[in-house]
Amino acid sequence: MKHCFYNESVEFFYNNSRKELTKHWRTKDVLVVALGLTVSVIVLLTNLLVITAIIINRRFHYPIYYLLGNLAAADLFAGIAYMFLMFHTGPRTAELSVKTWFIRQSLLDTSLTASVVNLLAIAVERHQTVFTMQLHSKMSNQRVMILIFCIWVTALLLGLIPSYGWHCLCALEKCSSMAPLYSRSYLTFWAISNLVIFLIMVVVYTHIFIYVKRKMTRMSKHTSFHPRYKETMISLVKTVTIILSAFVICWTPGQVVLLLDGLGCKSCNVLAVEKYVLLLAEINSLINAIVYSYRDNEMRSTFRRILCFVCYRNSKYTPTVVKLNTADRRTLSQNGHFTVDSSI
Repeated sequence: MKHCFYNESVEFFYNNSRKELTKHWRTKDVLVVALGLTVSVIVLLTNLLVITAIIINRRFHYPIYYLLGNLAAADLFAGIAYMFLMFHTGPRTAELSVKTWFIRQSLLDTSLTASVVNLLAIAVERHQTVFTMQLHSKMSNQRVMILIFCIWVTALLLGLIPSYGWHCLCALEKCSSMAPLYSRSYLTFWAISNLVIFLIMVVVYTHIFIYVKRKMTRMSKHTSFHPRYKETMISLVKTVTIILSAFVICWTPGQVVLLLDGLGCKSCNVLAVEKYVLLLAEINSLINAIVYSYRDNEMRSTFRRILCFVCYRNSKYTPTVVKLNTADRRTLSQNGHFTVDSSI
């Protein structure tokens, strides 16, 4: 029968994993917390701005913007989770109870998982709309809500699993180095799951990229090829490139480090880069708001209205109405649907 260590302190598990647990504030700790809190505040403000814009502007009441709003909510939650971590790290870690430590980690795992799964959902939605030559998908509001619900259920399950059994409190030899109360097998599973999602996103966006390039090449041979369409396609290609680059830069290092720790790599000094790769993943929550929202002209216009609400407080907000001229109407595809007119 296995002996479990439920009543031991957090310090006990850190000593078991040989992870340093400081008792006093060092310059490095102060800098990490200061930088982390700064990033968290910016993440909170930017994503709150996105959510507000989607709520108040009726032109954003479409599936893609609901998914963007949910992504912003996940990133907002990630900002809160990371801020909670900053207030419970460094010398304060030794003062945590086992339950509080699990809460700290579960908040991070849930929020980051929700963000990644949201990115995948948006990639699939963009793939569908681009290939059907539509501005918005035909997905009903009910189906979008079900999808959003499934995203959060998935995130909660992956975030709470360690607290309810997939830990190493009853098998100290299986404890990880980065998260001394987590089982290495869980870290391996979590890292591989995220890397699989990443690969699917690469395939989806690469398919979009190739399709757009081929479409531009074919259309450019026709005299009726509209400049606005070419502009839209180039904008879309740029956005796809930014999306993949940001995702690779922010997420790959953290997943690789987690995977190495999960596999029990003895020669890999994962603890030396632990805090930095986590911060990098958190920065992606800020980049998401910029890439998916700020590149949208209508979204930027709504942001300006929100930020300058004092100037507009005496006038009722009315969404901008887009009128199509004769030239713009020519960008309609043969099946009668709008061509992609968004850089998202």
